[in-house]
Amino acid sequence: MSTAQFQQEVERRRTFGIISHPDAGKTTLTEKILLYGGAIQLAGSVKARKASRHATSDWMEIEKQRGISVTSSVMKFTYQNCEVNLLDTPGHEDFSEDTYRVLTAVDSALVVIDSAKGVEEQTRKLMDVCRLRNTPIITFVNKLDREGLPPLDVLQDVEKRLQVECAPMSWPIGMGKFFRGTYNLYRKELSLFAASRTKIVEDIVHITDLADSKLDEILGNQANQLRDDIELLEGASTPFDSDRYLMGIQTPVFFGSAINSFGVSEMLDALVEIAPAPRQRFTQTREVSPYEEAFSGVVFKIQANMDPAHRDRIAFLRICSGRFRRGMRVRHQRLGREVQLHNAIMFLAQDRENVEEAFPGDIIGIHNHGTIRIGDSFTEKEDLRFIGIPNFAPEHFRKVHINNALKAKQLEKGLQQLTEEGAVQLFRPLNRNDYLLGAVGILQFDVILARLKNEYGVKAHLEPSSFLTARWVVTQNAEALQRFEKKFVDSLARDSQGNLVYLPANAWRLERTNDDWPEIHFLQTMEIN
Repeated sequence: MSTAQFQQEVERRRTFGIISHPDAGKTTLTEKILLYGGAIQLAGSVKARKASRHATSDWMEIEKQRGISVTSSVMKFTYQNCEVNLLDTPGHEDFSEDTYRVLTAVDSALVVIDSAKGVEEQTRKLMDVCRLRNTPIITFVNKLDREGLPPLDVLQDVEKRLQVECAPMSWPIGMGKFFRGTYNLYRKELSLFAASRTKIVEDIVHITDLADSKLDEILGNQANQLRDDIELLEGASTPFDSDRYLMGIQTPVFFGSAINSFGVSEMLDALVEIAPAPRQRFTQTREVSPYEEAFSGVVFKIQANMDPAHRDRIAFLRICSGRFRRGMRVRHQRLGREVQLHNAIMFLAQDRENVEEAFPGDIIGIHNHGTIRIGDSFTEKEDLRFIGIPNFAPEHFRKVHINNALKAKQLEKGLQQLTEEGAVQLFRPLNRNDYLLGAVGILQFDVILARLKNEYGVKAHLEPSSFLTARWVVTQNAEALQRFEKKFVDSLARDSQGNLVYLPANAWRLERTNDDWPEIHFLQTMEIN
């Protein structure tokens, strides 16, 4: 492959994540994007328990039962000659750290907002993560087929709470039962609303001049309201600026109704046109350009049992530079050894296919036999270790007890594999043989119990623990560390990577220990390496 061909392949990639507050319609929008991208022919809606169809991106049993996304999914499709990698993130706030890791693997993000509720708490938190990395975002204001906030109020809410400029790219005509469609401000097109929950419905009218009487024929008395809105926007709103968008300062805004497949196509058209191609990634030693010839990639997620029949574990690897070729040999940097990548796969949710070649921006799956961790780097030549993927201090703890002692080995295997995924952390106290689970959100414990039962045949129950939080213990003073371990042995554990962790019972104890041991650092986040 020539250099020009390789560069063209890189520039065709668009890798983005979808984020939102729960119930804003993120999973439904994901389905409709796949529908427009030709990846599926019939959108499945998220239905109640025992429904026969569920969202393509929700494949776990607990996701199907509860109608929520609790794990990240990767979906690849081709749209307008672009290779699109879509990462659907967990919609529940208890899984924010999984979402954070996904956001380290994307080049841009799509934020979904409920038009009736505006910016909600989880959206704000995830936007903070995007801002840390200057991730460009596109905003989709959803559920215009229902009564909601006035569009200008939504824009003001986004600007105030997300601290980003809004550049409206489309504008709604009415809402709820009076919703007639949207006017594309840049293409000068009128898209008329027609409800369809399972297929694509297009009805576009080109209106180059808003004074055109055709607008009155189509919209009736709503035509003058549209003219007034557009006149106001032209004087008051910020025009779209590609550079400001790419810096994460400005967000283009679209309006629509994902469940009715409306407004999705114009948003997707803009995404492949304006969203960035793969960008440089940071390592401990230097920046890596996607246009470099040597292959490199980083694992940002591990998923167990995507195929329950084979009890497999898949490591999700973001290609950062170079061209992946099936069977190529690369160096697993943490272990310091060479491996051959025979059976890498690409995804449509849980469906997969073998991949012969892939390029920067693509997400490939590597079969993991217990040797790969989140944060691991793979390179073809140079010793590079990618950075920016952390563990977060848990806020909730539970002790694990098995119902049947004969299942102890299955329990150990299940906990080891499920906690590799990073949503729940496994700790082993220094002075006990307990299994202690730590999580940022308590729903994660329900997921662990359900998956132990469904995927490993282990019935277990959890008991509350008295610990408040966790802090990773780091020091260069070996003598101080020895004294600290002896004094606090009842409050110390090792995480799955062998790091020492301090588990205080309350905030006062944590603060006091910080003051009493200045030689030791107590970290709230730990860089995965």
